[in-house]
Amino acid sequence: MSTTLKHAVELIQRDSVTPDDKGCQAYMMKQLDAYGFKHEIIQSGDVTNLWSRKGSSGPLFCFAGHTDVVPVGPLDQWQYPPFSAEVHDEMLYGRGAADMKGSLAAMLTATSTFLEKHPDHNGSIAFLITSDEEGPATDGTVKVVEKLENRNEKIDYCLVGEPSSAERLADTIKNGRRGSLNGEMRIIGKQGHVAYPHLAKNPLHLFAPVMTRLCEEKWDEGNQFFPQTTFQISNLNVGTGAENVIPGELHARFNFRFSTELTAEKIKQRVHDILDEGGFDYELHWRLSGNPFLTEPGALVDAAIKAIADVRSLQTELSTSGGTSDGRFIAPTGAQVLELGPLNATIHQINECVAVRDLEDLALIYEKMLEHLLL
Repeated sequence: MSTTLKHAVELIQRDSVTPDDKGCQAYMMKQLDAYGFKHEIIQSGDVTNLWSRKGSSGPLFCFAGHTDVVPVGPLDQWQYPPFSAEVHDEMLYGRGAADMKGSLAAMLTATSTFLEKHPDHNGSIAFLITSDEEGPATDGTVKVVEKLENRNEKIDYCLVGEPSSAERLADTIKNGRRGSLNGEMRIIGKQGHVAYPHLAKNPLHLFAPVMTRLCEEKWDEGNQFFPQTTFQISNLNVGTGAENVIPGELHARFNFRFSTELTAEKIKQRVHDILDEGGFDYELHWRLSGNPFLTEPGALVDAAIKAIADVRSLQTELSTSGGTSDGRFIAPTGAQVLELGPLNATIHQINECVAVRDLEDLALIYEKMLEHLLL
């Protein structure tokens, strides 16, 4: 069993469902101890965070990731127990294999190999690890970043191990992410009998034309790095369950995934303008999950492109598609941030898995990136 596979098995066998770390970070610290890393545990609520660093000079290269995993779902539908880390036909099965304990394993191998080969490298290496990425993400990476900012400890390059690959390992890397803005709305009507609509005010009828406006609105054109901003209604609840009662309220939840062409404040204003044209009473509460961020081609992107070409002989694609990641907390500090990890085809699914060879090659890619940036 290779070192990378051993690390992955050890981590997967710890059932670290959000926000429990279940000893994953302790395992990682033990592996890093031999190379002189100094560890700092940052506890916030039920969440365990780790900041480990070797060196004090710049530039600072940081591996970022999470030890928590999503729930496994129906156990009887798994081909192998989700925390057994079984290997069959060169595939490693288990919750977190792709998202993202496989990446953590590759980071450990890359770091140890690099340090053994290049003990006198430039700069510093760090690990920022949390057990609150799959959950609310309010006590995880954001808390570590706050502490680092308070003492002016700056990350120059950050590699997040999220599963970025689409069809082949490293065919896609994320050099940014769209922003995510959530809205929770209540439309206030008046309940009544369906036979006497003039005595009631149907909130669904009031909202319907406005909903069409919101769905058809062209929010922006996107740009060379980001697709157009999108609006999606995720929940719509209205009615009493009776067929002869006009409902008195409508509740809706929606989400914007937005580009750098817009800000959250501009989106909010445009939504309120459209709603106000409807002439009905409403309440609207907003929650910003994260602003968009972008790492334009430069040292970190170039290092990733070269490393991928060295190991896999392919030309990778830069992308900002998909959901949010903890990169949204790190990028505003001024760091260059990139996401590179295994295939995302089975993440959060029954029988989550990753190719063993992909993990070995991922470790080599990470090692090559360290060489390009710290030698």
